[in-house]
Amino acid sequence: MEDKQALIAAEQEVAAMMTRARAAQQQIDNYTQEQVDELITAMVWAVAREDRSEEIARFTVEETQLGNYEGKYLKIHRKTRATLMDIIGDKSVGVIEEDLERNIVKIAKPVGVIGALSPSTNPEATPVIKAISAVKGRNAIIIAPHPRAKLTNKKICDYMREAIVAVGGPADLVQSTDVPSLDTTNELMRQCDRILATGGAAMVSAAYSSGTPALGVGVGNAVITVDDTADLDDAADKIRISKTLDLAASCSSDNSVLVFASIYDEFLEKLKDEGGHVLEGGDKQKLQQVLWHDGHLNAGIVAQPAVNITGQAGIDLPEGKQFLIVPETGAGPDHPFSGEKLTVTMALYKVQDIDEAIELTNRIQAYQGQGHSCGIYSCNDDNIMKLALATRTSRVMVNQPQAASNSGNLWNGMRQTFSLGCGSWGGNSINHNITWRDLVNETWVSKPLEKPKVIPSDEELFGSVMGKF
Repeated sequence: MEDKQALIAAEQEVAAMMTRARAAQQQIDNYTQEQVDELITAMVWAVAREDRSEEIARFTVEETQLGNYEGKYLKIHRKTRATLMDIIGDKSVGVIEEDLERNIVKIAKPVGVIGALSPSTNPEATPVIKAISAVKGRNAIIIAPHPRAKLTNKKICDYMREAIVAVGGPADLVQSTDVPSLDTTNELMRQCDRILATGGAAMVSAAYSSGTPALGVGVGNAVITVDDTADLDDAADKIRISKTLDLAASCSSDNSVLVFASIYDEFLEKLKDEGGHVLEGGDKQKLQQVLWHDGHLNAGIVAQPAVNITGQAGIDLPEGKQFLIVPETGAGPDHPFSGEKLTVTMALYKVQDIDEAIELTNRIQAYQGQGHSCGIYSCNDDNIMKLALATRTSRVMVNQPQAASNSGNLWNGMRQTFSLGCGSWGGNSINHNITWRDLVNETWVSKPLEKPKVIPSDEELFGSVMGKF
């Protein structure tokens, strides 16, 4: 009886929010591009200005006990700015594309109400990036946070709502489920017009099973190759940056590093100089027992400082060490360090050449993380392209810190987002960086071609296959 009452309450709560969201969306349905862009600019300024960024970063760490202030600050202060900069020049109202060759015009139209899921690992910038992507397409959005980050989510959504009102828009363009529950989240996914799911595998799977069109993301388990042409100092520095950013809360954090045998010893020393600490033998076993409980990642060690993790494992960590290096040889369930760890822990492998690196990358990601991403530090274009062509991955970051680059950064051309599609490899419907363009419907206007196409002769069209059967 109590379960049924909870379901009814969740249905009614979400229905009321949807009514407000639909009314707000209708109010901006005819907004000009300038009005839309003013809305999203105000929404980012409301959280990215100095005082708010500092407040939100501290508040997020205090509430979630995940990551660190520096990482949270970078995401809310810098990542939101970069995302705004990335989309502000895009045309999202009216005619957004003209294909002269095919004589087709594409017109963007709102989807309606976006139901967004926000994870506990990146709860500071994810609501903002999803919200401005939704509003850029003249949609409303309702954000369902992980319970561990519900207060952070509410604070950020309230700031964005205030900003929307300040520039003449309806506050209910952005709403949050302030008392999140599984029932409420499931109802949101059922009642909204499109789901934008970022979170654990179970929640993404639920989004795909909801009956509502969903954009989900796959599991991360980035594998990085360092070949014998790499700038080793640069590679070690960037791997440290990526591995320690927000204490590895990102699904793009380096989980395995594959190093050519000819430079392995030299590179390992450079990783140690960057703050890496090697754990082998008994210490490796102690760490494994802390990282995984009954075959599942221990939530208590996710995005924690290295000293907290080693402390739980009964391992002494020398002063100045920031991340943990575990030499490894195998991949799969019998080698858990080959999987995603969401901690400042990396598996380190020795490989002979690019062919072995490719084979091992595919084995590791067949276990976890297939379709998400990999990276390479190299000055050899043949090695870079060989890795890209032979791996089942959506992103290959070249000579860049993986965690800070996959989702777009100022030093690359990737679209800015925190939602990374992994394609069929990762069980997703798309494999690109999700932006506002995924949150609109497009009407294609087709006019006759000036000169109709002509089917060529059989000899021209079928060519070499004719006569073979």
